[in-house]
Amino acid sequence: MRASAVPDDCVITLSVADMSKTFKQVNIHRAAGPDGLPGRVLRACADQLSGVFTDIFNMSLIDSVIPTCFKQTTIVPVPKNTKATCLNDYRPVALTYVAMKCFERLVMAHINNIIPETLDPLQFAYRPNRSTDDAISIALHTALSHLDKRNTYVRMLFIDYSSAFNTIVPSKLITKLRILGLNTSLCNWILDFQVVRVGSNTSATLILDIGAPQGCVLSPLLYSLFTHDCMARHDSNTLIKFADDTTVVGLITDNDETAYREEVRDLAVWCQDNNLSLNVTKTKEMIVDYRKKRTEHAPILIDGAVVEQVESFKFLGVHINNKLEWSKPTKTVVKRARHSLFHLRRLKRFGMGPEILKRFYSCNIESILTGCITAWYGNCAASDRKALQRVVRTAQYITGAKLPAIQDLYTRRCQRKALKIVKDPSHRLFSLLPHGKQYRSAKSRTKGFSTVFTPKP
Repeated sequence: MRASAVPDDCVITLSVADMSKTFKQVNIHRAAGPDGLPGRVLRACADQLSGVFTDIFNMSLIDSVIPTCFKQTTIVPVPKNTKATCLNDYRPVALTYVAMKCFERLVMAHINNIIPETLDPLQFAYRPNRSTDDAISIALHTALSHLDKRNTYVRMLFIDYSSAFNTIVPSKLITKLRILGLNTSLCNWILDFQVVRVGSNTSATLILDIGAPQGCVLSPLLYSLFTHDCMARHDSNTLIKFADDTTVVGLITDNDETAYREEVRDLAVWCQDNNLSLNVTKTKEMIVDYRKKRTEHAPILIDGAVVEQVESFKFLGVHINNKLEWSKPTKTVVKRARHSLFHLRRLKRFGMGPEILKRFYSCNIESILTGCITAWYGNCAASDRKALQRVVRTAQYITGAKLPAIQDLYTRRCQRKALKIVKDPSHRLFSLLPHGKQYRSAKSRTKGFSTVFTPKP
């Protein structure tokens, strides 16, 4: 369903210089689209082709019509895990024309210039100066700052959607984009013809009138705009989003869960109104309660189904538990890093030099040890920090090169993050930075809150 054109809409006009610059930035190692034309061709012939494509794309924007040949998409089913047993275990990734991706990048830059920076501040995906580090840090800070008070506990609901990107209703998306002040023609770009390919076999062509294909440049941005109005209704709740991963953090005081349960019901209604399907089976809830006299917590119901309560959960790649302590998660990290040491030893046996060994360590092992480190390392026990450092010492012995200590990496990353936050007033952690005469740590009653990530002077 296409939106009706509005005469007063300001149509985007692309320049030859911008098109040429975009072509020259094409990643030549990415897969080609349905035409099989590699990005290497566009990059090598950018100056010669940019004028022709600029005329085509500008005409497309004026008429609000994408050429049929550019709307074809090859869908490649990518397994979500190593043992895929059913269709739901595959993620449909779209391969579009490389030229179309360049077109989308230019339009996306225009959209980003229109959207205010304060729009949906708790969406941490697809935005500059935002990452999983920030989402985890804010979730932990929100929980621990509340637990620092008496007679409190926290309920964290980890929402799972069924094929979130593929269930976006274009008519609803167009309405939301119009409210945000965007040209209605941009919404029609997600109406692509899709073809499914498995190996060398290709299915018949199918016209699709729903969804934002995963793999298109504009799809992540369109999804974040589609869900920007999914926000917490109560001050005692926080709704944190990273792409289609949504977490409800409910702050409970004096056993009053009214606001939290209303929030969950409102979220379920919002999903129904926006054609997003909640997967209750994969949705989990974790309760953090430090009180000595705990009462039994009644489960949450979504559409009549009970949400499973768990003691630990992998939140945006980091294992957290209902005590918000890091001994078990750290052991998991150390175990993964030690497995990679095996490959480091093999590389040395094959005669690789110190420089290559050091590069392998930085790309593979160090990335495991320091994943989202600013969010959890400050709360680690001394024994856990020593275990992490032992992996570094072992790698240093194998490579024969000087490797940075974990503590030094943590300090540098905290400082780097603090510098980024201080330049970004829209960041949720901005107000927590020491400023003026308040160069002192926040007061805390519990140890957990005193060591949560807040950049220190």
